[in-house]
Amino acid sequence: MAKPRNDFIDRLQYAGLRIVTMCLHCWPVELCLDVAKVLGNIMYIVDRRHRKRAMGNLRRSFPHKPDAELRTLARRSMQQLFMLFVETLFTTRLIRIDTVAKHVKLAQLGTTLKLLLEQNQGVIMLTGHYGAWEVLGYALATLGFETTSVARPLDNPYVNEYLLGVRERMGQKIIDKKGATAIVVPLLERNGAVGFIADQNAGTKGMFVDFFGRKASTYKSIGLLAMEYNVPVIIGYARRKQDKFEFDLGVQDIIWPKDWQQQDDPLRYITQRYTKAIEDFTAADPGQYLWVHRRWKTRPKGEAPEQFD
Repeated sequence: MAKPRNDFIDRLQYAGLRIVTMCLHCWPVELCLDVAKVLGNIMYIVDRRHRKRAMGNLRRSFPHKPDAELRTLARRSMQQLFMLFVETLFTTRLIRIDTVAKHVKLAQLGTTLKLLLEQNQGVIMLTGHYGAWEVLGYALATLGFETTSVARPLDNPYVNEYLLGVRERMGQKIIDKKGATAIVVPLLERNGAVGFIADQNAGTKGMFVDFFGRKASTYKSIGLLAMEYNVPVIIGYARRKQDKFEFDLGVQDIIWPKDWQQQDDPLRYITQRYTKAIEDFTAADPGQYLWVHRRWKTRPKGEAPEQFD
C-alpha cells in the first residue's frame, strides 16, 4: 500500500519548482544547460548509490571499455538528466512553429511523417530513456502531428499537473499507463498514433529479451497491440547535439506487420527487435542514456539479483 502523501510537502515542492522555473527563464538556455551539467557533476560525486548503479550497468553493457571511459559516460549520463529538466521547461518558450527548425533537425523521418500524415492505419511509436525524450513528442506536436503518449504520472499531483501542462502545450496528449488500454485501443482503431517509452523494467510478468548482452524484462503489451491491430512499430530518438538546445530527431527502425507475420514467435520477434533498436541508438552515444535507472532489476528465474541495485 502506498504511503499517504503530505499535502504541505507536495505544495512546497510545487512552489519550489515554480520558483526554479521562473529563475531559469531569467537566463539564456545555454547558461542554464551549463549549470545543469555542473549539478550532474555534483550528483556523480555525492550520490554514491546512483553512481554505483550507473557504473555497474555500464561495465556489464560495455565490458571492453576502460573504467576511465565508463566513469566519463556515467558522469555525462547524470549531467544530461539535469539537462533534460531544463530542456523540458524551455520547450514552451523556444520550440514554436516558427522556431522549431532552428532547434530540431529531422533525420530519416520521411516514412514516419508519411504514416502520420496519411492516417490510413494506426502507428505505435517507441523511444527509450535516451537523449531528450521529452522533446521528441513535443516537437512532433509542434509540427502538427497528433500523438498520445503513455506515461506514469509523477507522485506529486501539483508538480504532475504543472508539467503535464508544459508537455501538452502544443497538442501532445499524455495519459496514465494505468487504464491506458481504454484509450489506446480506440486510438489505434481510429488510425491514431500512440507513443511509449519502451525500455522500462516489466517485472516478473515481462518477457526477457537481450539488451546490451543481458536479459531484460520487457513489456509484452506493445507487441500484443501491434499484432492485434496490425500496425507498424516505429522506434525513434531525440539526440542532443553538442549539449546545446539542438536535437536530431531520427528513426532507428520500423517494424512492419509483414516482418513478424512469418515468424515462429512474432511477439518475441517484435519485442527483441525494438529492444535492439533502442540498444543501437544508445550505443551511438552512450552518455545520453539514463544508466541510473533499473533496467535490469528483474532477473530470470534462478539468476541472482544485480548486486549494485
